[in-house]
Amino acid sequence: MKKLFYSLLTLSIMLTMNACKSDKKNTAPAEKGNTLLSESTAPFGAPEFDKIEIEDYKEAFDQGFAQKRADVKAIIENKEEPTYANTIDALEMSGKILEKVSSIFFTLNESNNNEQMVEIENYVIPKMTELNGYIFMNDTLFSRIKALYDNRTGLWLTEEQAIVLENYYQGFVRGGALLGTEDKATLLDIETKLGLLSVQFGNNLLADNKAFKLVITDEADLSGLPQSIIDAAASEDGKSWTFTLDKPSCIPFLQYADNRALREKVYKAYYGRGDNNDSNDNKAVIKEILQLRQQKAKLLGFESYAHFVLDEKMAKTPEAALELLNSIWKPAVQRAKEERAELQKIADREGAGIKIEGWDWFYYTEKLRKEKYALDDAVIKPYFKLENVLKGAFDCATKLYGVYFVKRNDIPVYYEGVEVYEVLDKSGAHLGLFYTDFFPRDSKRQGAWMTNFVNQKNLGGENIRPMIVNVCNFTAPQGDTPALLNIDETRTLFHEFGHALHGMLTQAHYPSVSGTNVKHDFVELFSQINEKWSVHPDVMPTYARHYQTGEAIPDTLIAKMQQSAHFNSGFETTELVAAALLDMKMHLVDDYSNFDCNEYEKQLRKELGFIPEIEYRYRSTNFAHVFGGGYAVGYYAYLWAEVLDCDAFELFLEKGIFDQETAAGFKHLLEMGGSEDPMREYRKFRGADPNPAALLRARGLI
Repeated sequence: MKKLFYSLLTLSIMLTMNACKSDKKNTAPAEKGNTLLSESTAPFGAPEFDKIEIEDYKEAFDQGFAQKRADVKAIIENKEEPTYANTIDALEMSGKILEKVSSIFFTLNESNNNEQMVEIENYVIPKMTELNGYIFMNDTLFSRIKALYDNRTGLWLTEEQAIVLENYYQGFVRGGALLGTEDKATLLDIETKLGLLSVQFGNNLLADNKAFKLVITDEADLSGLPQSIIDAAASEDGKSWTFTLDKPSCIPFLQYADNRALREKVYKAYYGRGDNNDSNDNKAVIKEILQLRQQKAKLLGFESYAHFVLDEKMAKTPEAALELLNSIWKPAVQRAKEERAELQKIADREGAGIKIEGWDWFYYTEKLRKEKYALDDAVIKPYFKLENVLKGAFDCATKLYGVYFVKRNDIPVYYEGVEVYEVLDKSGAHLGLFYTDFFPRDSKRQGAWMTNFVNQKNLGGENIRPMIVNVCNFTAPQGDTPALLNIDETRTLFHEFGHALHGMLTQAHYPSVSGTNVKHDFVELFSQINEKWSVHPDVMPTYARHYQTGEAIPDTLIAKMQQSAHFNSGFETTELVAAALLDMKMHLVDDYSNFDCNEYEKQLRKELGFIPEIEYRYRSTNFAHVFGGGYAVGYYAYLWAEVLDCDAFELFLEKGIFDQETAAGFKHLLEMGGSEDPMREYRKFRGADPNPAALLRARGLI
């Protein structure tokens, strides 16, 4: 998942991660006003996507920047002594126009990108950086915050208020408030360049992804592929078949295609995105980003960018994060070597006359899965109709947290096929809106993520409930066949829905700590634990029903899936940990003057003993989490949080997966956002510190 971590403390640069608008033409009269600058007339004040014109964005951003600057200027020029209300509350409530337009624009940009949106993004980023500089480098504003911070023990603050104040103080310090005039100008220049480079990286990656198409005209080259995959790739005249780098297309090709040369072509294209020495190449972009990040960290007094980032995370230091990663790495690689040997045996037995390579791993793994467990995606997928899986996720949330989901057809959407649900508590009270956008398109980046159109807050007399969206890339319906998910896609739906629950259930007061605005290495707890209900044998029969017969998934098939739960775990863990180590160690390099990301990846492989048949989950040139989004020095967070989610789920297994007392304790963690100390509250829930061995047990590595 890639999640947009919106925070008023980091108003803008972090918002560059999710963004775009529908290509559909608007039929509203030309004389209409700017929808983004008007109060919405849609239910709950939902964004009026059907009325927004692409030309509205620049005007709305300009007015948003002006309003935000004016709001902040009023705080700066306030002659009264600083109080929490006239400084912190005022900052939290400032810039409503900018918050609205940013949340809409950046959230849509990555799900429906086009050239106009790219142009707007490049127009907006420097202005956002300039505004950030005006706010975070203003001595008078910082002096007001510092006065409150220095006297915080005498202000009788709630815990939430104390955390918000701490965040503001540290945010200003990390934003350059303590720097001299010249260094402030340097930092501002760095931030501007980093923002634009991040946009360039993402646009290059999207363009490279769109550029690749494997067009097959010889039916013999389809050998091994399931009919459903062939049908999805077929042209209208049925004379050619096109495969892309979208995962619903390329992964099944790697799993099933008998043509080894074509598998190699697809494999190398997928992992080589951004590394083709053309206009979309990202190697030079990466080098410049790393240099600028290091320069920023040094300017702010940190040893490296890794030290700078982790200073405000739960891990606190690179050493702590690396200790966790290294503890998982050794057993994962050992298991991967055992898996490689099993795959080689199959190839040898079949007389393939090959040494297993990366483009063979998926193919022979699928053969091994069938041989060991008699499991085949073609048998499993008919039980996982998308609508049923979504209902299964809803039903689990209802049983655990007492929330309900009602389909709404009266709320505008930004693209055909997007759906909206109203979220209600058990008393029928409105909790928020939930949008779903599930299918690939050329204008949508790869992956799956959750973010907000509207952030929750309860401040200044306004009780605003959130509007959340889940974006995924699942195989679309084909003819009379509905969208059918494999088990990995099923887990992905539950994963992103876990993030959505975190956003929906939040009950904070301050928007900067509501919902998923928590420490980076805490946020994945809620998504990853939610996956575990999707594959539990007591849950699966309640939603996994054959799309043609309506029959529940057989116990025998569930048993086979349970037996295979740790199948291929060496591969899956190794590729994930390798990517996290690549991210972390790249940001600990001393000198980037001669840095070459490809050479660095090779060097790290040798250092780690990383077997060549497995690739980093993301190579540097397509590592959007790190270079095009908000996960720089943060990819380890999936594993850090996995310790928590595995440990927490063991309590549910002990007490009952829908035990109400346990669910109520976990619901508190969902509701609190970043308004309370996360580790203290986790210990209260669990009754002990998290046990790292839970992760290794869950992955079958011990």
